[in-house]
Amino acid sequence: MLTLTRSVGETIRIGDDIEVHVVEVRGGTVRLGFKAPREVPIHREEVYRQIAEANLLAAQVTADSLGALAAFVPVPAAAQPEAAADEAESAAEQPSS
Repeated sequence: MLTLTRSVGETIRIGDDIEVHVVEVRGGTVRLGFKAPREVPIHREEVYRQIAEANLLAAQVTADSLGALAAFVPVPAAAQPEAAADEAESAAEQPSS
């Protein structure tokens, strides 16, 4: 691990696109400011751990949970060949006026 010492108002650069600014030091707390491209995620450690845990839980999908989810997804009529065939058959059976 690289350890650097910086004072308030000083900056650390990471690569070409990321800047870490020391904004304030008060007691045992350091306030940092970050400048980075929007596509670079920046999280506090506890938030990062929650995101990682949620991603692991989401990846553990069971067949039962997929089946339950499928019950909420409407199936287009074109994807239901039996229904289309039944409609065509009953239309053919009805006398024309």
